[in-house]
Amino acid sequence: MPIRKARMADIKAIQALVNDFAKRDQMLPRSLNELYESARDFIVYEEKGSLVGVCALRIMWDDLGEIRSLAVRPQHQKKGIGKKLVKRCLKEAGELGLKRVFALTYHPLFFKKLGFRDIDKAKLPQKIWSDCIKCHKFPECDEHGVILSL
Repeated sequence: MPIRKARMADIKAIQALVNDFAKRDQMLPRSLNELYESARDFIVYEEKGSLVGVCALRIMWDDLGEIRSLAVRPQHQKKGIGKKLVKRCLKEAGELGLKRVFALTYHPLFFKKLGFRDIDKAKLPQKIWSDCIKCHKFPECDEHGVILSL
């Protein structure tokens, strides 16, 4: 199976992929320190020994998780890799007993095709006070909030 849990040896490749999207203002950059601390949250999609996609499930509260850092190399997009990564994270969320999973995204239609619906970011105070407050775009965030009930 090309999807697996991330390993410590993947972290620099994860950072390169995520920060490439961040340079294009499509997601927030991640530091190596942050990625090492959250390595258990990540899954990767590997093809022929190369990391081509990544996604993370972060636990926010007793019933709430977040899909974050979803990135697929441009030449591998439109092949269902992102969908597979999100579905794997949702499966894990269900196994953990989470009842809802949200994402902040610039591509809400992608998530809506997977059953997510719009949510006002103000209804996600755990996210706002843990991450958003530190963001250079706060309070003028242009990401869209989406949520899925499991």
